Amino acid sequence: MQDFRKLKVWERAAEFTGLIYAATASFPREESRGLTDHLRRAVVSIPTNIAEGCGRKGGADFVRFLHISMGSACEAECCLVLSRRLGFLDGAGCDRLLGQLVEIKRMLTGLIKSLRAAEN
Repeated sequence: MQDFRKLKVWERAAEFTGLIYAATASFPREESRGLTDHLRRAVVSIPTNIAEGCGRKGGADFVRFLHISMGSACEAECCLVLSRRLGFLDGAGCDRLLGQLVEIKRMLTGLIKSLRAAEN
């Protein structure tokens, strides 16, 4: 079992979650059960699936949970783009968040590749 808190990708994803909560605090109230909730759930899923995968017994399980994290990151990316299109986020702020999300996705990809190489 690995300590997920030592993984840089987990730390980045946890920090990103806080940024999304702050960014969505200004979303319209009527979106509290819509896009706000959806985006927040997607970003929370990124670090929580990394943590759950670390607690699994084997590398293949860990990789499976990293793939789930990647799916959640893609879902969050879509929500951010929609938030900009709907005028809930300004272009520059959204671009900064998207840039950080792309970096998290790169880190997830690197960890997946590393774990797969270790299995072979």
